Amino acid sequence: MSGIDRFYSGTVDSVSAVEPRPRHSATRHRRRRQPQRSTLSVGRKLAAASLSTTILVGVGIGWYVQSDLTSGLYRSDALSALGDDAGSSLDGDTNILLIGLDSRKAMDGSDLPAEFVTDKLHAGDSDVGGYNTNTLILLHVPGDGGKASAVAIPRDDYVAVPGYGMAKIKEAYGMAKADADAKLVADGVTDPAAREQQAREVGRRSTLTTVQNLLKVPIDHFAEVNLMGFYDVVSAIGPVQVCLNNPVQDDFSGANFPAGVQTLDASQALSFVRQRHGLDNGDLDRTHRQQAFISAVIANLKGSGVIGNIPKMTALADVVKKDVVIDSAMDPVRFASQASALAGGNIDFYTLPIEGYETVDGQDVNMVDPARLRSEVSRIFAGGDSASAPAMDTAISTGNEVVDIRNGTATDGLGAALAAAMKASGVEVGEVSTAAATAKSVVSYGVGAKAVAEALAEQLGVAAVPNEQAAAESVSVLIGEDNAQTVFSAAPAQSDSSVSAGTVPDTGAQGSPIRADANGGIPCVD
Repeated sequence: MSGIDRFYSGTVDSVSAVEPRPRHSATRHRRRRQPQRSTLSVGRKLAAASLSTTILVGVGIGWYVQSDLTSGLYRSDALSALGDDAGSSLDGDTNILLIGLDSRKAMDGSDLPAEFVTDKLHAGDSDVGGYNTNTLILLHVPGDGGKASAVAIPRDDYVAVPGYGMAKIKEAYGMAKADADAKLVADGVTDPAAREQQAREVGRRSTLTTVQNLLKVPIDHFAEVNLMGFYDVVSAIGPVQVCLNNPVQDDFSGANFPAGVQTLDASQALSFVRQRHGLDNGDLDRTHRQQAFISAVIANLKGSGVIGNIPKMTALADVVKKDVVIDSAMDPVRFASQASALAGGNIDFYTLPIEGYETVDGQDVNMVDPARLRSEVSRIFAGGDSASAPAMDTAISTGNEVVDIRNGTATDGLGAALAAAMKASGVEVGEVSTAAATAKSVVSYGVGAKAVAEALAEQLGVAAVPNEQAAAESVSVLIGEDNAQTVFSAAPAQSDSSVSAGTVPDTGAQGSPIRADANGGIPCVD
């Protein structure tokens, strides 16, 4: 059995237990401005370029799968690394990890054509970018046909990578792949293509395990695509329209575009989604580019007659065979059906929040709170992405009393949601803000506000206590973890960071939401 055959059959025992070595990175260093505390980017937020690739690939499969497509697919057994303890989604739901690989290498490890790298990518040689996973999106498809959710994980999130300690999540693939390749050489594997395939399999296992450990949700399937795959997809479906708020010129990516709506070919599309230099928020602004591009691709797919166009569908199928890796258990027919539904807009997109930036070993990293990320993902996948504010059982009449709300939980948005409910019940709401982590909820009040405080406390099922230091006729509601679910069973997409009650801020590291329905499906971005 050849090395490639062993790879696709899942028997890669020779590289299944690789000893870690110090991590490597081809990350370019940059200076970034310090953000405000990030909020979860909500709405139809289209998360990154590989999602468009996967959606379109699925549609291509749907047309062509009845012939010989499945015989030529690249298959991987990397999901076996998660083990039985990782579990599977229930009730027919499916979670699919979409991996966008920033590699200048073909599937067999050979360099991509020099002309493509320099003229189309406007990039360096095959060593630049390494094997970073610059796009990681966990796609959740409900078994009942409900709206799907796609959660993007920022590539520079600083997380625990099994065998390597803390690192950027994008590096998990490349670090494990490099060590596996070195071990294969030491073991006498001389065929470069076989070595490449087996080492990449270890990289996939590392990425899958890292994401599963971080988010603690099942990963049922995965699909991987590289930069050439993205280029090939856009070439297959035809030019795509995008919109820019301002003109840009960037020698690093080759982005040179005027402001306004314009039509991009495949090479220009790569420049559009890859630019980060010259943008105020660097990588996160680049994410907005990718989001807007996917929105435009979906509009193109729906309006240009790609579906049902035999030559274009055949071209998409050829892309799948050449540029995409999927897990060994994925059913292309089922995924084609799901992807066709996604192309119809039956999906919401999110970017997971970060807590801020730090510099570690000379590199900028995104600091994250794993517990918060797990809570957000669980809530989104449970359908809590657009939950309404909690209703108060009875109206509460206030005279001169003003109620301030402080959120002391890890769930962003509870304070703003409670404020909206109180206002609907006749309560005069003052400041809504965050507080230090608090275990126990309490309602405190100043002179003259006892009746209102006790009425609120009864509604919330907490105690009302006097506060001699508080201003007269003032009430303060502190939400603690003990009361979070009572206050709001599904956390809303709002922020409590010093905003007026009922408002949804559009600032922070992720910036304003990108709306898929804006400007006829072609939202304008920076």
